[in-house]
Amino acid sequence: MGVRKKERAEQMKEAKKTIAFAKLNNCPTSPRKMRLMADLVRGEKVNKALSILKFSSKESSRRLEKLLLSAIANWQAKNEDASIEDADLFVKEIRVDGGAMLKRLRTAPQGRAHRIRKRSNHVTLVLGANDNTQSNS
Repeated sequence: MGVRKKERAEQMKEAKKTIAFAKLNNCPTSPRKMRLMADLVRGEKVNKALSILKFSSKESSRRLEKLLLSAIANWQAKNEDASIEDADLFVKEIRVDGGAMLKRLRTAPQGRAHRIRKRSNHVTLVLGANDNTQSNS
């Protein structure tokens, strides 16, 4: 039993080296607007995702571009000896969750008030590497 645990721990350690992630918390953009950009880059190769985000005119694309660059830097810190081109990195997972909401009141006619909800979101981006050197035997 001890040998199996050690082998499994080794496999998990190797699997963790192939992924890297970055988080963006309390981003003051509505989750719906952020998901529009996240859906464009989900599953894409890193270079293509960066070019999609760079040439998009939406504000959320700038924030996602910085987050993607951060995830790439995190992957490089884990794998100092490997190069990005050989690793074949791609956006494995990108999740946009709702964050805290600032609630404000806007005056309305006839003494009423409308509630304004200023939304924010949390983005989690996971990079995966297509590692062709592993064998499943």
